[in-house]
Amino acid sequence: MDELIDILTPEGKPTGKTALKSEAHKNGWFHATVHVWLFTSGERILLQKRALTKKVFPGLWDISVAGHIGAGEEVLESAKREVFEEIGLKLEEKDLIKIGTRIHQVSHPNGIKDNEHHHVFIAELKVDIEELIIQKEEVDAIQLFDLSTLKNTKNLENVLLSRFHDYYVSVYNKVIEHLK
Repeated sequence: MDELIDILTPEGKPTGKTALKSEAHKNGWFHATVHVWLFTSGERILLQKRALTKKVFPGLWDISVAGHIGAGEEVLESAKREVFEEIGLKLEEKDLIKIGTRIHQVSHPNGIKDNEHHHVFIAELKVDIEELIIQKEEVDAIQLFDLSTLKNTKNLENVLLSRFHDYYVSVYNKVIEHLK
């Protein structure tokens, strides 16, 4: 879905400009997204298999929930909205633990230039995944994986991307820290 988003400076500051997501991706303009990693008390991580119709990384097992922050939308509101839209889970602000913001810059073969500031959260999944309702336009499937999957991405195929291994390990460490 093409949505209106705020354009940021490379440092993540608002420019006061908005654009359609497709324009930002075409021109390489910086913008903000949310990443929400859902974990269980039993040291499992929820991953989503991206819909085959996605423009980047179709069919790949990826972050529990991720999406663009709408123009004028607060980061936490965006995180809660994306989680509800993609998997039907209602979270409160207190459930979301921000673990950082990371700059992500990737040029994809299809011409999309992702220059993003990812606001990264973890949250405990306290319901059975059978209760979750996936948004078919975005998500093909969801599955719980051992949390150690985040540390072992260098050896896996179609589960996350090995080039972002350090990022996944940092999420793993934050989840483990929270569980202790």
